[in-house]
Amino acid sequence: MLEYPRELPIQPWNGPPPRASVRVPGSKSLTNRALIVAAMAEGPSTLTGALDSEDTRVMVEALRTLGVGVEHDAKSATIRIQGCNGRLPAREATLHVANSGTSLRFLTAMVATGVGTYHLDGTPRMRERPVADLLESLNGLGARATSDLGTGCPPVTVEARGLEGGFASIRGDVSSQYLSGLLMALPYARTPTTIEIQGLLVSKPYVAMTLAVMRDFGAKPSERKFRRFDVYPSRYQGRQYAVEPDASAASYFMALAAITGGTIVIEGLGTESIQGDVAFADILEHMGCTVAREPNRITVAGGPLRGVDVDMNAISDTVMTMAVVALFAEGFTRIRNVGHIRHKETDRIAAVASELRKLGATVDELPDGLVITPPEAGATGPAAIATYDDHRMAMSFALAGLKVPGVTILDPGCVAKTYPGFWEDLDALRSSSA
Repeated sequence: MLEYPRELPIQPWNGPPPRASVRVPGSKSLTNRALIVAAMAEGPSTLTGALDSEDTRVMVEALRTLGVGVEHDAKSATIRIQGCNGRLPAREATLHVANSGTSLRFLTAMVATGVGTYHLDGTPRMRERPVADLLESLNGLGARATSDLGTGCPPVTVEARGLEGGFASIRGDVSSQYLSGLLMALPYARTPTTIEIQGLLVSKPYVAMTLAVMRDFGAKPSERKFRRFDVYPSRYQGRQYAVEPDASAASYFMALAAITGGTIVIEGLGTESIQGDVAFADILEHMGCTVAREPNRITVAGGPLRGVDVDMNAISDTVMTMAVVALFAEGFTRIRNVGHIRHKETDRIAAVASELRKLGATVDELPDGLVITPPEAGATGPAAIATYDDHRMAMSFALAGLKVPGVTILDPGCVAKTYPGFWEDLDALRSSSA
């Protein structure tokens, strides 16, 4: 991994508006889903375009600890996995998942298909992130999964004898990762399984992504209006799998075009993408940008921006990017229906509100979102932006520094979680547009 300074001043964008093409690294969400499915598959798989980041390295190391053969060539963005055909080699393992929510939820469900005792733990923040609903569902399907401290959070112990299948219900309003973890594990249950969702299912596009990866590896799950899911016993088949560029990461460069008045082409993402976060471009279009969509390319051209009132439940990883764009729009912006992001790497609603206020915005923090009124012209000032060990805080608020003099990002190295080369790519874009 790269070395980072303790704080990073952001230089305002003083040159002409950028006109450039950008291809961001592979999707973290797709890489970690494909790693789980390929590890359980029959035969070898090769992932191309795979992301190399803290979160994906956590997953790779956990799979190795479970006895799965994984070769990671970071330079070529390639990961080769020798699938275990649904039989985890290790019968006892301790997995450290750092602060990777996908790793925690996906691995907890995966090890429940094995035979043995498995422990999962992470950072202090991970010990605050809920997993009780997933544990309850696994227990109803034949596992013995517990929160060791009785908090409903890690550390977690799973005493596994395989999953029986049958019926499970799970809350949908805290994290869609519970459901995704269950879905990917359940082809290895002994009998068919039906899952019913309690309440609102957040982040539906991520569940659709999970189903797509499962189908690409040969499973045939079905869903009914994202309220009921049926999974049948089967075996994933190893294959070559190309990982799309990360749509959440691409949102930063779409937003850069919006706030600088430039034109940025996002390569490798378009109308054929299976990632929901490409819809961030739709919001920018409503705010005044011009957006052109092709099967594997999205072009965003900035224009005068106006505030919007938008439900971002389906694309909640881009809330922080949207909040920074709102600083430079005319009128207020309301972001709704994203209360679940309080349970992410940090309480993202509270963190965004605090840092936007440092930049002069008026922010009303709501239980499920934010109302952002941009500062008066000239009322923004220098600010040291706290990042809360949250990669998306750092990358989003860096964009503010392109327009506001004196912005410094604290702990810029937290971007390593999903986008280690972000600062280099941002500098390269600046250099290419000079």
